[in-house]
Amino acid sequence: MIIERAYAHVPSYGEAEWPWSVPCVRELLANGLCFTAPVTFVVGENGSGKSTLVEALAEGFGLDSWGGSHDWRYAGHRAKSVLGERIRFDAAPRGRHMLRSWSARKGFFLRAETAVDALEREGFAPDSVSHGEGFLAAFRGKFLRAGLYVMDEPEAALSFSSCLELIGHLHQLAQNGGQVVCATHSPLLTALPGADIVEVGDHGMRRVAWHDLAMVDHWRRYLADPQAYLRHALD
Repeated sequence: MIIERAYAHVPSYGEAEWPWSVPCVRELLANGLCFTAPVTFVVGENGSGKSTLVEALAEGFGLDSWGGSHDWRYAGHRAKSVLGERIRFDAAPRGRHMLRSWSARKGFFLRAETAVDALEREGFAPDSVSHGEGFLAAFRGKFLRAGLYVMDEPEAALSFSSCLELIGHLHQLAQNGGQVVCATHSPLLTALPGADIVEVGDHGMRRVAWHDLAMVDHWRRYLADPQAYLRHALD
């Protein structure tokens, strides 16, 4: 574990203004977010705030908000988000030196829409392979050391079998002392044994067991009877 808790203090804000209008952001301000396992998945519907949350966590740790490590900037002069610049952390014993020393920080922010460019610019995506293969190659060669790895929907480029391989990489990364915070829609990834799952939505944030996740229930029902859903989608 690198970090045990994330929090932010904002003296005053308008609750109708973004990002303070997002329920999970308001809960972060009120109570913070504790991390209880080396791998934390953040799940929720589109628009629930999960990407806003993980991007702010990455920025708070000093990772490139457009994808990359703390010592490289994809977005040039792009400033931190109003939430990201206010994020603070309580460090776990392994992470105290990282938070005290900028040069000691290790990690990466991987977001689906900029992943290929970010990995290529940092020299970790091989040529002449598919998007998904390049993505996995980066995990094999780069995501190995203890550090904070923040991810936003990494499953976007991956097939079913590649997602299973990614699960293995996440497990090994945690075994090597790394910590992962990952926003995802994938019932495959969230089934990683021992992972913590935080569901965000109108309720704010809450911890949920994998078998109680709404997305798991929907996938089960859809695979059992696709027409039960498609007749509404195609009507």
